[in-house]
Amino acid sequence: MNQHPEQTENSEKSEMTEMSTKPVQGEPLLKITDLQVAFSTMHGSVQAVDNASMELAAGSTLAIVGESGSGKSTTAMAAIGLLPGNGKVTGGSIRFDGQELVGMPESKLRRIRGEQIGLVPQDPMSNLNPVSKIGTQIAETLLTHRQATKKDVDQKVVAVMEQAGIPEAARRAKQYPHELSGGLRQRALIAIALACRPQLLIADEPTSALDVTVQQVILDQIGEMTQELGTAVLLITHDLGLAAERAQNLVVMHRGLVVETGPAEQLLNDPQHPYTQSLVRAAPSVAAVRLAPDAFAAPSGTSGSHAAGEPTADGDRPSSGTAVEGAPKRTAEPLVTITDLTKVYPKRGQADFYATRDVTLEIPRGSTVSIVGESGSGKTTTARMLLKLIEPTSGSITFEGKDVLNLNKADLKDFRQRVQAVFQDPYSSLNPMFTVGRIIEEPLVAYKRGNARERRERVLKLMDQVALPAHMFRRYPAELSGGQRQRIAIARALALNPDLIVCDEPVSALDVLVQAQILDLLKDLQQELGLSYLFISHDLAVVRLISDYVCVMKDGELVEAATSEEIFTNPRHPYTRKLLASIPGNELEIDADAEVA
Repeated sequence: MNQHPEQTENSEKSEMTEMSTKPVQGEPLLKITDLQVAFSTMHGSVQAVDNASMELAAGSTLAIVGESGSGKSTTAMAAIGLLPGNGKVTGGSIRFDGQELVGMPESKLRRIRGEQIGLVPQDPMSNLNPVSKIGTQIAETLLTHRQATKKDVDQKVVAVMEQAGIPEAARRAKQYPHELSGGLRQRALIAIALACRPQLLIADEPTSALDVTVQQVILDQIGEMTQELGTAVLLITHDLGLAAERAQNLVVMHRGLVVETGPAEQLLNDPQHPYTQSLVRAAPSVAAVRLAPDAFAAPSGTSGSHAAGEPTADGDRPSSGTAVEGAPKRTAEPLVTITDLTKVYPKRGQADFYATRDVTLEIPRGSTVSIVGESGSGKTTTARMLLKLIEPTSGSITFEGKDVLNLNKADLKDFRQRVQAVFQDPYSSLNPMFTVGRIIEEPLVAYKRGNARERRERVLKLMDQVALPAHMFRRYPAELSGGQRQRIAIARALALNPDLIVCDEPVSALDVLVQAQILDLLKDLQQELGLSYLFISHDLAVVRLISDYVCVMKDGELVEAATSEEIFTNPRHPYTRKLLASIPGNELEIDADAEVA
């Protein structure tokens, strides 16, 4: 790999240059052969990776895809010697740039990490030192690997940050991680990983916690920097669309095994292994249709006009006060009507912050209305005001014609029963000290529904409805997977027979297969019980699968709203088009008739 001119300034770096030679002609930069990794547990040894083999050529991108626990991250961490203390490579070979890494002394391996192999980990907040300034953390990498001297390190820190796309780099270098947005924190990790111009970059779920538009910017930044530096990329992800869009070749892992490998396009168009086929079927796509496409279809003649705040064809904003239209004509009033809902947070010495401004929409009975937008767009604030978790500054909310903001004690109690919520992180929203049975029973106890025997029967019925086996009744949340915990949250929300469930990012933390199962479950429950959903998400591909109507929010305002079909086939607002274009693999077509795994 070519060295920067400033990297040859100091003679003390000469010992490192011999380690930066290119791999032998024709030999892969990274070659993993029959890798085996095991973890020691109190129940014995667990095989996490079993005879995995893969190759990555210099300057190319290879993506490892699979659900949590498939062994993809373990394979990557084994390559750079960063396995947990109870993890060990028990067999196989890992060759990087012609050198065998398995069994290499830690002192030599430490020189390779950072200098020749960079790492962008998943969660920027937990991987940046919260008490150290961003510039200091980048400088540490440069000084450790002798890419700068104390005299010029500050200048090089700013240069690296600018290269990573961080605006106002000199000022940001003096800030702490908590002062930066998620996207800027991730860019700081990219700056650290690429500061030494490595030959290989390992990106482990680098954008899973970011909004789709920020995700695209970060991935573009990685792509531009690695192309400029000639760096190869090993991308770890559970997002098949992202992998297909960003990598030339894919490796599919399942339960520690490499089940399929090949060119990305080939694997998508003609997957051979049943697990790969299930990943392709389960991948959300903007080309897919709603899970229940005919359930609430608008009658012919309804064009799906838009909500308050949507620009007209010439880009001007109409006056507010119009609810979401384009819905089927109804004789009964909508279940929920939100009108001119505004939430203002005063800021000392500054202009007030509008979390939402004049939001107007309706939720018809038995349908799903989704609110989409980036973090900070106001979608969760709107949901929390509907749930009466926070009070609006102005505007009105009605539920079955009753003013939600001025309910008396008896009506509020009834409202709490009939409007339930399912939140993003099922683990933090479940009491870790309660068993599954007690968690689901809790609302029944609070509202004095039945005796102990009747409540147990009700809980078991609810568990059956959400496909949780009865033997999990006495399990604790920590003993269950993310998908199982989310099923518990859904069962608890159903306990009091609600009319409306507010789903706030309910599948964003789940793998694609589990995500598909939860979406399918929500659809089935809606058809069986006649539920209405307010679905909050930043993932438009997921929204396409679940929604009848879609409301797009930006900076606290509703900029477009219409039927799901119209939003996805004829988006009118530039921001909606931007969201659609930002979805990884948005050109990936999935058979609409295929059964969701």
